[in-house]
Amino acid sequence: MRVSDLFIYPLKSARGIAIPSAAIDAFGLAGDRRAMLVDPSGQFITQRELQALAQIDIEPGPSYLRLKMEGKPDIIVPPPHPDNRMDVVVWKSEVSASVADEETNKALSGWLGREVRMVFFDRLAKRLASPEWAGEDSTVTFVDGYQILVTTTGSLKALNANLAAHGEGAVGMERFRPNIVIDIDEDWPEDRWAAIEVGGIRLDLVKPCSRCIMTTQDQKTGSRDVPNPMLAMGRIRMSADRRVPGPLFGWNAVPRGDGSVKIGDTVTVLEERPEGWALKRR
Repeated sequence: MRVSDLFIYPLKSARGIAIPSAAIDAFGLAGDRRAMLVDPSGQFITQRELQALAQIDIEPGPSYLRLKMEGKPDIIVPPPHPDNRMDVVVWKSEVSASVADEETNKALSGWLGREVRMVFFDRLAKRLASPEWAGEDSTVTFVDGYQILVTTTGSLKALNANLAAHGEGAVGMERFRPNIVIDIDEDWPEDRWAAIEVGGIRLDLVKPCSRCIMTTQDQKTGSRDVPNPMLAMGRIRMSADRRVPGPLFGWNAVPRGDGSVKIGDTVTVLEERPEGWALKRR
């Protein structure tokens, strides 16, 4: 098994960036989900309610971010001032985040047709993953819940086979917004992996990822008039464990060390959960 793809998402819910290699620390892949959009009250905004976020490209620079959207002038986002802060909410977490300059927020609000602010997870921000799954003091940024999302090519192939069998088209891996994609022919082997090693770093696969409406959206346009993977997941990947309800694809992983990972790295299974994960049978 080898790493076939790596992705980061510098601005939460905007377009991802395919990368050849990445540093990994306690927060996950370097540069992943360090920025986010919020409404004036500080509530986080994603493609779930604002599909146009899928149209925003991000180019990280040495000391700035360049935001691009078709038909719009680029926005150059300078580093935020650490004293310009607001409390923001990501699911059940409240985080003190630094806020982008007024010009950036005004331009983004114009792009999206509603008032938004861009905020950053800087060195003063603090947030922890659920200790029930990740253990104590497991630090995260603006991710939904955990540091790294792992998917496999074999599982996507199995999902698309089910879609095809019902005449429902096919989807790409980008729909699931993974960080690390592992190339393997087997279907759903990740359900049995308790821990893997990549680039000398141990990743504990702590919780399967329950999926939402974002997987039904084209990750370039935000359109939902495209093949819908939720249909196949509903048939073959519905969780039978009430702790993690709903359709499942991919696993949330917690890094247990620092290092780096690159495309082509060998993936080794360190520990297994022989029972896998309970699924509903139809």
